[in-house]
Amino acid sequence: MVLKVFFPSCCSSADSGILIGRWISEQSSAVVLAVVHFPFIPVQVKQYLGEVQRVTKVSVSVLGSWSNSKQEKEESLSEFLEDLGTIFCHEPWIQISKEGDSKFWSCSTLQKHSQNPQEEEIILVYYDQRKVMLSHLHPPLDTTGQRAEDASKLSAVFDTVARSRVLFLTDRYDEGPIKLTHWQSEGVEASIIVELMKQASVPACMLLTFLLSLVSGVCRSRVLKFWPLSFLWSKLSTCEQLGHRLQHLQVISSNKKAQNQTQLMRKANIFVSVLIDVALGILLMSWLYRKNRIGHLADTLIPVADHVAEELQDLLQWLMGAPAGLKMNRALDQVLGRFFLYHIHLWISYIHLLSPFIEMILWYVGLSACLGLTVALSILSDIIALLTFHIYCFYVYGARLYCLKIYGLSSLWRLFRGKKWNVLRQRVDSCSYDLDQLFIGTLLFTILLFLLPTTALYYLVFTLLRLLVVIVQGLIHLLVDLIDSLPLYSLILRLCRSYRLAAGVKFRVLEQQDGKPLRLLMQINPLSYGAVVQTYRLPTYSCYPRDSWASLCKKLFLGELIYPWKHKGEKQN
Repeated sequence: MVLKVFFPSCCSSADSGILIGRWISEQSSAVVLAVVHFPFIPVQVKQYLGEVQRVTKVSVSVLGSWSNSKQEKEESLSEFLEDLGTIFCHEPWIQISKEGDSKFWSCSTLQKHSQNPQEEEIILVYYDQRKVMLSHLHPPLDTTGQRAEDASKLSAVFDTVARSRVLFLTDRYDEGPIKLTHWQSEGVEASIIVELMKQASVPACMLLTFLLSLVSGVCRSRVLKFWPLSFLWSKLSTCEQLGHRLQHLQVISSNKKAQNQTQLMRKANIFVSVLIDVALGILLMSWLYRKNRIGHLADTLIPVADHVAEELQDLLQWLMGAPAGLKMNRALDQVLGRFFLYHIHLWISYIHLLSPFIEMILWYVGLSACLGLTVALSILSDIIALLTFHIYCFYVYGARLYCLKIYGLSSLWRLFRGKKWNVLRQRVDSCSYDLDQLFIGTLLFTILLFLLPTTALYYLVFTLLRLLVVIVQGLIHLLVDLIDSLPLYSLILRLCRSYRLAAGVKFRVLEQQDGKPLRLLMQINPLSYGAVVQTYRLPTYSCYPRDSWASLCKKLFLGELIYPWKHKGEKQN
């Protein structure tokens, strides 16, 4: 039988005393948590362990004795340590002794109450108590087989140390009857900055909760549910991002305590994400308002819009001629070209009508960067959508006209084959047509077929322009999603204190000597950066990836409308 003793490396130089910890009978393992020094009164030790067990819900007991012969030179010490096993009555009674400065310790077990005592093979495992207590062991992705069983055994050790936090709050300066050695025995680890932030966070969270309740009440009011406010709230990226950040602030300011480590990490990731987002937004705002960059941007915006309109006019003039040597239907070509030219003329008039107010609009838009870089990027996406609204209109007109002709041709093609579409059963059934119906169908099919190339060319050109705008907006939304969903706190923790995010452990065999127990050093394996992102990634309001390539090509061929993104609450086609 193999007995595993997990011994904290911080107790290797402790004075002689008794070992307290938890005995895990299912694994034949003993997790040593601290060493109680001489002198002590056994009744007080039992009372202290009872209080610790009541608070931590961990079955803490006296596991055995610890002897440091460098500091205790009495010959009767070993006999006294053996007699302690009759007082505390633990089976097996573990005896660990360190002989001077030797690396190799003696470790044995006593079983006084056993009828057939068996000689056990002992494995002494050293572990860093501070790292094990502060770390969070993540279960493996493969939850079946031997790896899951090993993970459950390790989690029992990690859980024992983590739940015994109360035991580590006493140090050598406490005026108590019991003196302990553990990782904080020289002084409880604390930070003045952290304590001040804890004291200041209570009134700040109360004020933030009150303000968020007011904002949430306004957002849930019936005024925003009426059209067109409800339509704008669901379509504008800025409104969606503000609502997303409002949910984040509600999670941060909530007075509900995190139930587990995952919820705690989620709150920390949201807090750091909002903090960095606001910091980047303030930097952007300071850059915009320096050296009158907003004025220069407003002066550049109108010429750029005029240049885009001129390029579109040149493109339409090219389409109204003989584009790439293609023979188009001249009547339909002229009608469509003049129709789109008229829309461009309206758009130029609209832009020049707003030109006196553009600098003021940009000035107020720049102030919104103090709410975060993601809000500024969402406003930029909405501005691009407004400035390219005429391209969207061209795309919609072309798509609807092209879609009408495609469905008309498909319906007339079924007429030639003596079939029709059954709306009730959603299938194609056989049908008999008379001569007049076939004649009219032939005429309509010929007209639509010869008009299709002209319509398809306009649809293709404006679809490419629309896709260009969609790609730009998609890149902006990918950047917003990256800032919103990236677990920055977890990544910083993985970079600075990798042991806090444990994926498992590895054991390194130390120097060995015949007749001495096998000595292992337990080291923590941190999570990889990819696993950190996958585990703690924050949810976002937009959904990626979008349609597959096959679905996208089908939509383009049939002339269905393409949207750059879908907001929550909308169904994906």
